[in-house]
Amino acid sequence: MSLILSSLSQGLLWSIMAIGVYLTFRILDIADLTAEGSYPLGAAICATGIVSGASPLLTTFLAFAGGLLAGLVSGLVHTKLKIPALLTGIITLTGLYSVNLKVLGRANVALLRQRTLVTQLYDLGFTKLAAVLIMGFVFVTIVIFLLALLMKTQLGLALRSTGDNNLMSEANGIKTDQMKIMGYMLSNGLIALCGALLCQNNGYADLNAGVGTIVIGLASIIIAEVMIRQLSIGWRLASIVLGSIVYRLIILAILAIPGMDADLVKLFSAMLLAAVLFVPELQQRLRLRKTSLG
Repeated sequence: MSLILSSLSQGLLWSIMAIGVYLTFRILDIADLTAEGSYPLGAAICATGIVSGASPLLTTFLAFAGGLLAGLVSGLVHTKLKIPALLTGIITLTGLYSVNLKVLGRANVALLRQRTLVTQLYDLGFTKLAAVLIMGFVFVTIVIFLLALLMKTQLGLALRSTGDNNLMSEANGIKTDQMKIMGYMLSNGLIALCGALLCQNNGYADLNAGVGTIVIGLASIIIAEVMIRQLSIGWRLASIVLGSIVYRLIILAILAIPGMDADLVKLFSAMLLAAVLFVPELQQRLRLRKTSLG
């Protein structure tokens, strides 16, 4: 039971990052590596603000704003300088390393005896696990609700159209560069928000915390798509939460094996992503084989 509850709490928080990755990876059809820099940026802004005595909620929103700016930089580099998306992510990620180090001031910042959103809920009488679950549920619900509303507006439809067919969208008068920039900003804003929330949950911010975040996001998305195929955009966003929880459950179950080395968690994450990416291909092969045989 403790494994399930832990997976649920961690999965809720990480799902915000996965939803951010979904915006660029699936909506815009862009592989954006900026996530590896915007995640620790959110954690760095949040931790530095809390240590300085600022309100935890305020620093959380400032972290989101920092992610928006990181996404703006990536969007401008990609659309205005015409640099390929993959190289754009690498360029921004490299630059953000120095920015994050400057914000933190050192390699990591601890939040011991500091007031965070988690400790504020804890002071109200909730357990640590319940506090994390409440915080995660509230933020995830708000994010999904607002994004689902956005995607049904003309702006959201233009964003989705840009990802589906860039040339056709331009022919229909959609300013595709602006849509891409908006997608980059929303994506990295959510990823930085996730970094801020997990920073408060873990009790520290680390300069290298972003390593492998893109893998976690992609794995959560693919798991959700394999489990449930045809969904509307709102329910697809909600299914990513389920995919994130299942991903955390699998990883925690692997680490719970006696004698398992926790240092191998990144390796297991990469292997899990490769496995879930192969599932659709395997299903397609089985369907073709079944068709040829019968």
